[in-house]
Amino acid sequence: MNLFNKNNRINNPELYISVYDEILDMSEDGFLVVDKNGIIIDINKTYCTFLRTTREKSIGIHVKELIPNSKMDEIPNTGLKETNVVHTFSENQNINADKFVWVTSRSPVKKDNEIIGAVAQIKFKLQTINLAQKIKNQDNELQYYKNELHRLGSSKYSMQNIIGKDEKFVSIKNIAKKASKNDFPVLLTGETGTGKEVFSNSIHYASNRKNQPLIRINCAAIPSELLESELFGYEEGSFTGAKKGGRKGKFELGNKGTVFLDEIGDMPFNMQAKLLRVLQEKEIERIGGYKTIPIDVRIIAATHQDLWKMVKEGKFREDLFYRLNVINIQIPPLRDRKDDILLFAQKFLNDLNRKYKKNITISSEAKECLLNHRWPGNIRELNNIIEGAFALVENDVIDLSHLPSNIVMHSRINKIDTKKNKFADLITDYERNIILDYLRKNKYNCCKCAKDLGIHRSTLYKKMEKLNIEIERK
Repeated sequence: MNLFNKNNRINNPELYISVYDEILDMSEDGFLVVDKNGIIIDINKTYCTFLRTTREKSIGIHVKELIPNSKMDEIPNTGLKETNVVHTFSENQNINADKFVWVTSRSPVKKDNEIIGAVAQIKFKLQTINLAQKIKNQDNELQYYKNELHRLGSSKYSMQNIIGKDEKFVSIKNIAKKASKNDFPVLLTGETGTGKEVFSNSIHYASNRKNQPLIRINCAAIPSELLESELFGYEEGSFTGAKKGGRKGKFELGNKGTVFLDEIGDMPFNMQAKLLRVLQEKEIERIGGYKTIPIDVRIIAATHQDLWKMVKEGKFREDLFYRLNVINIQIPPLRDRKDDILLFAQKFLNDLNRKYKKNITISSEAKECLLNHRWPGNIRELNNIIEGAFALVENDVIDLSHLPSNIVMHSRINKIDTKKNKFADLITDYERNIILDYLRKNKYNCCKCAKDLGIHRSTLYKKMEKLNIEIERK
């Protein structure tokens, strides 16, 4: 039996009605059909749900009984078609929505050029349009904050904000500026706490990749068995516990931007070969994947270890070392930048004063102590010490009593005049510095000082007299 006529329309009326009903019920929009007298002859499930009714209750009643302010009964009389007009439901009408304004289209239905009824479409997918608008607004807001983040990052990590006036350091800073003008790999070396990450940030934000991602990876902090998936990602089902849909690795996330490989000396030997291939081929392959993914990243690596020594010992690949060491920036330790110690100390103190609305200063003796320390933890150690002293200070001046005792002690030892020939003179200087240190810590209270030193108060007085130590507060 042929179900279609010559115009490809359904011949079977029962089948036509079934198809018609199915289409209406599949729609996300609401549909309503009335005859020429405004009597409802059909309504789909979506509209029924919205009006908190059923098809059985609605069919056969006048449209105004269901929708008091409906205009559907006017359409058969006027014969006018309305498209995308606003319809406001009465606020006392019981509808399944928290808004009363919707967009609708109404049209007369004709047969043999005679109007026999009307059909209306309520566009509930306006919700989707509103959602899309919200998403668009959020996207605009996200883009705004993204631009702000890049602006603040560029400002915070600009080359101008890298502190240092030491001659050697200034020349290193100039190398970093030149490195930012190209895409060659950079290897940052230096002791822990010298500012390798600060340099990596500054190079990125001064480069033409500054508006692209800067992805930081600490090779020492990621377990070796997870490092490959972290760097290159994985496909769905590639291993037990793999995330559905797979996951992008750091290199994919950093595409068009910069990947900072911190503590590269701690990267497992087997991963070094895979990293080398990525640098050579400029493509990665996810774990469990069968296709290669092209990537365009600028590599900045950093380590506190001697990579060349590790190469000789067979702990680091020589070919990878040469790949990474195109531009080498060796950051000097803080002890070799004496002129910058107080510069950093004042900068950290200014930041704290600004944050906590204080006006704390550093005494001349405390400054001298900072200058005499060897700073094994470099700039990071200095920052921590200034923060600790800031937390302890009471009279708006950081003095020796607010600094860690080991730093003060080392400072005293370093101040001893080693040119003196007699051993007894050196011991005398050392003893004098110890007593001065304890006196200051105890705010020149001799009883407390003697107790801390484990000697009798009279013994302390004798030693102070012998060493010409005045007890007046300086």
